[in-house]
Amino acid sequence: MRTGIRTTARPGARSDARAAFADSLSVGFGFVPLGLAFGALAAQAGLDWWWAGLSAALVYGGSFEFLLIGMVTAAAPLASVAGTALMVQLRHVFYPLSFPLHRVEGRLARAYSTFTLSDEAYALAAAERARSWSGRRIVRLQSFLHLYWAGGAVAGALLGSLIPEGVTGLEFALTALFAVLALDAVRDRGRDLSTPVLALLSALAARLFFPGQLLLVAFALFVAALLARRLATTGAGPSRA
Repeated sequence: MRTGIRTTARPGARSDARAAFADSLSVGFGFVPLGLAFGALAAQAGLDWWWAGLSAALVYGGSFEFLLIGMVTAAAPLASVAGTALMVQLRHVFYPLSFPLHRVEGRLARAYSTFTLSDEAYALAAAERARSWSGRRIVRLQSFLHLYWAGGAVAGALLGSLIPEGVTGLEFALTALFAVLALDAVRDRGRDLSTPVLALLSALAARLFFPGQLLLVAFALFVAALLARRLATTGAGPSRA
């Protein structure tokens, strides 16, 4: 008679991984060229190739990492680096309010999901079509995006000398990616234009009155507008007799 150790089967793990990979491809097409541009810029600034990979893996800050290249090469004070990181990344404070982190099981998985909560991961996982996604699928999606960014950065740093300096426009991949994600979000929510209109008005007001602190003020105005709309909608509901 044969004896053995039973292993717990996880039939949904592979399907979650395949689904997460498919979900990540649309963002990956923007992350890879953007990571290449970041790595090439780091190499052209005189930084070692491993610096780009280490920054992409441990900082994982997107636009902040582009600013970090100049700050590192200029030997900027640590306080300036911390202040810049706070201003640029402050928007992430609002993401956990609607990101489905409660579906992620395990402290380690939650810690990693929190660390890799990028703009693009939020846009995908907080969308209407993602309501049925499991925690495993969300974490795998984030790990694929993390890999795209770090891998692109390393490849860009190693191949930076082969990319002509006159090549421009790679950084626009992130802007185009955000535009596509925004359009998808509008479609998922029944073509409700009130939210993008509020975001546009918040950005214009911040640009007009607080151009030096555009991002912070725009987010604050947008959150205030969303809260005001929520209160107005709740207050306008039918009252109970």
